[in-house]
Amino acid sequence: RITVGVSGGKDSLLLLYALSIYRKFENKDFSLQAVTLNMGLEPFDVSPIRAWCSEIDVPYTVIDTQIAPIRKESNPCSLCAKMRRGALNDAALPLGCNKVALGHHREDAIETLMMSMIFEGRLHTFHPNTFLSGTNLTVIRPMVYIPEKHIIHVCKTLNLPIVKNPCPMDGHSRREEIKQLIASMCKTYPHLKDNMLSALKNSAQYGLWDEKKVGE
Repeated sequence: RITVGVSGGKDSLLLLYALSIYRKFENKDFSLQAVTLNMGLEPFDVSPIRAWCSEIDVPYTVIDTQIAPIRKESNPCSLCAKMRRGALNDAALPLGCNKVALGHHREDAIETLMMSMIFEGRLHTFHPNTFLSGTNLTVIRPMVYIPEKHIIHVCKTLNLPIVKNPCPMDGHSRREEIKQLIASMCKTYPHLKDNMLSALKNSAQYGLWDEKKVGE
């Protein structure tokens, strides 16, 4: 039973849609539960998402939090992300779920690696598949190989009910700076993103990314 974190953005909506289709033809016994965290920011109308989830036959739950008002740092995104992941994991357990699916894509993995190198001085990014021993939950990222531009195209084609992110840091974060840096580098080195993803695949021997777990 999989909790799908649905922020209202393109990535999480496409992930939920893809999994809702996958369960229909793949001979695997799993069910879905969509969960949105209300961060305490306004305006945030999830009624289009709720109606759409009903159409694709996925139960939908909104969890109210006060994560946004308690963020005090000048660059709160890292702390906010950790708090959101914790809140989502906490929500999954009472719903009877043993997996949490997140909509991270190729660029997210690459940007996280670059941010860790530049701001933290270490080689680190999230894994495609992570078992959390403290909760017995497994976090999966099924779209981690997909380029963001493909996700944008498919979402427009499907006309998914994307809800605008009310976060004041949207488009003004360190991640956005790194995104622009990578885009600039790609003008000189067109295969940069593909090569960086390949580097992550080849890094399993160093414990950075265990590629064998991607499809589990």
